[in-house]
Amino acid sequence: MVPYSLLDLAPVTEGNDIGQAFANTLDLARNAERLGYHRYWLAEHHNMPGIASAATSVLIGHVAGGTSTIRVGAGGIMLPNHSPLQVAEQFGTLASLYPDRIDLGLGRAPGTDQATMRALRRYVDGADTFPQDVVELLHYFQPAEPGQAVRAVPGAGLEVPVWLLGSSLFSAKLSAELGLPFAFASHFAPDAMDQALALYHREFTPSARLQKPYAMLALNVVAAESDAEARRLFTTQQQSFVNLRRGRPGLVPPPIDDIESWWTPIEKHGVERALACSVIGDADTVKQGIAAFVERHRPDELLLTANVFDHGARVRSFEIAADVMRAG
Repeated sequence: MVPYSLLDLAPVTEGNDIGQAFANTLDLARNAERLGYHRYWLAEHHNMPGIASAATSVLIGHVAGGTSTIRVGAGGIMLPNHSPLQVAEQFGTLASLYPDRIDLGLGRAPGTDQATMRALRRYVDGADTFPQDVVELLHYFQPAEPGQAVRAVPGAGLEVPVWLLGSSLFSAKLSAELGLPFAFASHFAPDAMDQALALYHREFTPSARLQKPYAMLALNVVAAESDAEARRLFTTQQQSFVNLRRGRPGLVPPPIDDIESWWTPIEKHGVERALACSVIGDADTVKQGIAAFVERHRPDELLLTANVFDHGARVRSFEIAADVMRAG
C-alpha cells in the first residue's frame, strides 16, 4: 500500500468548545503518529463555527510541539489571504523549531465566504496573482543573496517542502510547471480528479525541489466495527455538507439514524456526488474500498479524512484505516 496521511480541520462538535477541539486535535495527532501516519495536515478555514483551524500555522506549532516524529503541515494555507513573505516567515519559524517535519501546502481559494474575504483584506485580487505569489514565496526559501532587499528571517535557506493543492486543472498545471508535489481535494470535489492527475503527470517538469511527479489524493474514510455503524457515523459529515449548502454552517452535528428522512432528494444527489470518494464500513469493507481506489487512481500517497462526531469513534476510525493500510 501507498503511504497514508491524515487531514484534520479541528472540528468543533455540538456540546463542546474550541478548547476541547484543540485537545482532540493533539490527541488525534499523537494517535496518528503511533499508527504510522506519515503526515498530519491542518486546513485554513474562516468564519466556520465547526472548524477551529483558522490560525493554521499556530495550530501546526501546537501539534508539532506535542508530537515527535510525524510530519505536520498545512493542507493548506490559502495564499491569497496572506502575503508570501508572512507565510515564509511563519513556516520558516516552524521549520526552525521542528526541523525536517514541516510541510507547506498552498491553495488559492479563500476558505470562507464573501464578507469574510473582505475582512481578510488581501483576497480582493489575490487569486489572480496566485502563480506569482507562489513563485515569490518559493524565492524566500532560497538562500539569501548579497544585497537582497527583502528576505525571510527565518525562512531563507530552509528546506520547507511546498505543495500545491487544488480541485481543478489550474493547480495541477501550475504544480507541473513549477515541479512541485500536488494534492487533489478529491474528498469533497472529485469531478476533475482524473483529468487533473493526467495533466499533472503529462506536463510535469523536474525541479530542484522534485525530480518526478508526486501526487496525493484525499479520501473520506469512516470505519467502525460494522458497516451499519460506519454508515451511521458518516451521517455527521453528510449533515455538515448539506448545512453548508443551505447557508447554515454550524457546529459539527451528532449522527442520526435516518438520513433519508432528513435531506431532500436533490440534497442527497449533491452530497453523493461531492463525497463520491468515500470508503465507509468495517475493516473488510474499508480494506476493499481503499485497495480499489488505489488500484484505479494510482496515487503516490493517500490523505485520509473523517468528520466523525465522537472523538473516540474518530480515533478508532483512523486506527482501523491504519491497520488496513499497514496490512496492505
